[in-house]
Amino acid sequence: MSRNLQEHILQAASALFYRQGIKSTGVDAIVKAAGTTKMSLYKYFPSKDDLVLAHLCQSRAAMLTHIQNAIDSGGQTPRQKLLAVFDVFDAMLDTPEFRGCPFINAAAEFAEENNPVQQAAAEFYAEFGKLLADLAEQAGSRNAKPLAAQLTLLIAGAIVGEQIHRNSEAIANARAAATVLIDYNLPNN
Repeated sequence: MSRNLQEHILQAASALFYRQGIKSTGVDAIVKAAGTTKMSLYKYFPSKDDLVLAHLCQSRAAMLTHIQNAIDSGGQTPRQKLLAVFDVFDAMLDTPEFRGCPFINAAAEFAEENNPVQQAAAEFYAEFGKLLADLAEQAGSRNAKPLAAQLTLLIAGAIVGEQIHRNSEAIANARAAATVLIDYNLPNN
């Protein structure tokens, strides 16, 4: 039961953090949403900061798994798989619940350098960039890391663009730019 309560608290907090923002979500709201007590919350998460980092850790694992699954089913060639990443984000951005990237949002709220939240956001994007660089390298790119960095910037920019202007087709525009970059950087295209 205790593991279920811990997970339930984390899920309730994650939903609130994503919907309302981290700093504007108080412990009382989390306790209420989870249907528990502060004592139970603090038993599993000694501070709100611990809860925030657990939320980002869980979000990181879930997003990377979701992206990897989409890549694995997104096509036969590394080029197709690189473009499949944009399809993953297109689906995410098209939901009514979309409130931006949890990592970009968290980094904006905790902008102080060396803040653990800022570091968790940076770690997600570093791992995401490595995933893209590995795909670009498999595709034969001699500039895999720069290409991955460019694709990451296109995706992050599209996320923010869509967050600011819903239904802006930001990810479609980013995918079109990515196609040009990928074709330029891959041999035999």
